[in-house]
Amino acid sequence: MVDKQRILIVDDDANIAELISLYLMKECYETKIVGDGESALREFPSFKPNLVLLDLMLPGIDGYQVCRELRTVSQVPIIMLSAKGEIFDKVLGLELGADDYMIKPFDSKELVARVKAVLRRYQAGSSAVSSVPKPQGEFVEYPDLVVNLTNYSVLYKGHSVDMPPKELELLYFLASSPNQVFTREQLLDHIWGYEYIGDTRTVDVHIKRLREKIKDNEYWSLSTVWGIGYKFEVRR
Repeated sequence: MVDKQRILIVDDDANIAELISLYLMKECYETKIVGDGESALREFPSFKPNLVLLDLMLPGIDGYQVCRELRTVSQVPIIMLSAKGEIFDKVLGLELGADDYMIKPFDSKELVARVKAVLRRYQAGSSAVSSVPKPQGEFVEYPDLVVNLTNYSVLYKGHSVDMPPKELELLYFLASSPNQVFTREQLLDHIWGYEYIGDTRTVDVHIKRLREKIKDNEYWSLSTVWGIGYKFEVRR
């Protein structure tokens, strides 16, 4: 018997939380509802969710802080829920480590579809091993860097780097076509596809996070092509 995937719902609006829970249980997910940030952080270790649905406007600790705290201990997928639709709020949420951002009110079918999409991407990465002495499968390799799409692992200078699925897919896509320039729109389409409705600054946020984890070296770099987009530059 396959264990149900667990989803932690963090929302102080009990009616919305119950409605979300009902839709997810119909799709055979196990859910737990908490109404504030402190409870979310307290329940997270014992419930061990496969995904967190996180409202931003919470009493006490807000959703941004909860996301920040969770990212210090786990790479579990996080979808932020908010009535705040400003670009600044979306970008901040993504910068803090959220995998997706949905604006209230949202359609229940879209929410379920996004949950499935994020979990599908993350499951591929959950089997990533901490060290891969000899790369196998679909991978790209450069001095000090191995990006393996088969087991969703990244080795940088011999050490495993924790990376959410979308960051890894973006790095792999760029590194697979060295010195080729891609516009933000092309990257958004290739990596996020039809499942994501967002703006091109999403790409900028993920590039910024990649650069914080993978520093340029003398052989290659994640380069900005001003006015156009990005490329994985390989120096001959």
